[in-house]
Amino acid sequence: MKGIVIKSTGSWYSVRLNNEEQIEARIKGKFRLKGIKTTNPIAVGDIVLLKKEEDGTAVIYQIEKRKNYIIRKSVNLSKRSHIIAANVDQAILIVTLSQPKTYTAFIDRFLVSAEAYHIPTIIVFNKIDIYSTEEKEELAFLRYNYENIGYKCLEVSATEKTNLRALEIIMKDKISVVSGHSGVGKTTLLNAIEPNLNLKTSEISEMHQQGKHTTTFAEMFELNFGGFLIDTPGIKAFGLIDFKKEELSHYFLEMRGLLNSCHFNNCVHINEPKCAIKKALENDEISGFRYNNYVSIYNDDEDENYRGLGY
Repeated sequence: MKGIVIKSTGSWYSVRLNNEEQIEARIKGKFRLKGIKTTNPIAVGDIVLLKKEEDGTAVIYQIEKRKNYIIRKSVNLSKRSHIIAANVDQAILIVTLSQPKTYTAFIDRFLVSAEAYHIPTIIVFNKIDIYSTEEKEELAFLRYNYENIGYKCLEVSATEKTNLRALEIIMKDKISVVSGHSGVGKTTLLNAIEPNLNLKTSEISEMHQQGKHTTTFAEMFELNFGGFLIDTPGIKAFGLIDFKKEELSHYFLEMRGLLNSCHFNNCVHINEPKCAIKKALENDEISGFRYNNYVSIYNDDEDENYRGLGY
């Protein structure tokens, strides 16, 4: 039997078979992928092979090679990683500038991880109906900067149903992993797009301006208008893992075309002279906040980046 994992609870997996039948399965013994030390050996989106045991239990015995996956550092196990989803066509990052605020340090770490695994990302700014004048100006600033380097951005309001049709078109006939901080309105937004999902929502914590976790495990849902979405637990932090520092600039889209113009082949664009990246920064061809996030990620500044702080 062959199918795709649509839900993982850590010990049991819901698998949608090729004939569209859904069954529950487990893994047999120690199941680990070579070269990847993760808290979850099998992720939502994985294509797996199964067989029935004598007692009728379905067992996953093989996982097919992944087209891609998006991964983050495990918050409680810093030396381990957690695969959010596998074999996706695109990532949709839900961002809010208020209740709670999503900082660019978090956005850029997510984008870098997605770029490292060749996953196109759309940035969706939610809750635009509650923004102050200053927040609307910040939104325009961020949208200009991210669109200028090649990221598609969309402004939506789940409660006012603003631009939901545009988001539906983006998701149609694709496998989309939807992610963001807890409390950014991800669940409300998904319910507005696909009411039949009936996902559970939760209120924002007034003290910390953060959302309570309503999604415990990642889960894939079929969309009536075509395609699939993978709903993920709200992410409080996004620590990068499994990448070489000298490759970091390759994952910043605005830096890629300038890398061969640096005087030194091994330039890391921080302290070296005749650096094309720093020259572009001085000429306002690269935004300051993006460059600062690059330096913080390079220096592995966990206070600003892993915890999602900073501008």
